[in-house]
Amino acid sequence: MKHARMLAVLLLAALALPAQVIKIGSIAPDRSPWDDALKEIARDWERISGGQVRLKIYPGGIAGGEEDVIRKIKVGTLGGAVLTNIGLTKINPDAFVLSTPFMFHSEAEMAYVMERLTPTFEAQIKQKGFKVIIWTMTGWVNFFTKVPVFYPQDLKKQKMAFSTGEPELEQAWKKSGYLVVPTELSDLMMALQSGMVDAFYLPPLIAASGQYFGVASHMCSLKIAPLVGGLVIADRLWERIPENQKKEMMAAVDRVSKKLAGETERLEQKAIDTMKKNGLVIHEAPADSLAKWKEAADKGMDELVGKLFSREIYDKLQAILEEYRRKP
Repeated sequence: MKHARMLAVLLLAALALPAQVIKIGSIAPDRSPWDDALKEIARDWERISGGQVRLKIYPGGIAGGEEDVIRKIKVGTLGGAVLTNIGLTKINPDAFVLSTPFMFHSEAEMAYVMERLTPTFEAQIKQKGFKVIIWTMTGWVNFFTKVPVFYPQDLKKQKMAFSTGEPELEQAWKKSGYLVVPTELSDLMMALQSGMVDAFYLPPLIAASGQYFGVASHMCSLKIAPLVGGLVIADRLWERIPENQKKEMMAAVDRVSKKLAGETERLEQKAIDTMKKNGLVIHEAPADSLAKWKEAADKGMDELVGKLFSREIYDKLQAILEEYRRKP
């Protein structure tokens, strides 16, 4: 009897499927809110799957930059990645429409658009072989400058740092009348100190962590664009997970992502408060300034629509925004 029981245990062990280990490349630093969120998702998924799905996280960019990790997912070296809007755009160019300068006026507008466009984006991304696990908005992008900026003509007098890798967006800024200087983030401090650039646009969290505000100590309150990011995994790996586990897994992801959004908002405000204590001056945008910034941005729009993202997705987004703005 004892031998029969042991034989049964050994047989079950032999039939058990090996655990699926999904390697996740992340640009988020170790112990950052994004890293903590990933670790929580990893614990939840392992529990829900009975140990059959495990996430192995490589934080702080050690798995490579966004283009690197996307390539590694395609060849199977990695199973997934945390991406910013830049990485998401490399998979699906239409996603960049969400980062169009001065398109959105508030988080409420952004949430309304995302609710309606997410199915479209996820279907497009699935066609490229990826499954979106989390969509998240990680704050807004602002102008930081050496002298105050209120209107487009103020910024046009300054040399603005521009992240390399998006030639269409670079041309759009130029066509709108701005002097942009391609600058890697790792070189931004040196460029500011040397006078090669006088301005840049980044989320306050990054401006604070990189200490760039110490040289460009003026921030315009005007929100340029939301910073959208997310977690994706190879669709082939997602398909291997049993269907009866996926619903609970995504419910756990939804809970973690809501917590992450709240933590990001708290940290952004903390970063702004810290910068203000250390010399940052925030200038409120005049009431009539948004229309002027939008007018300037529209001059470069034809460099984006139909080139960086499709006319179809742009028109769809515009229609959703108009619908929202007509609401009483």
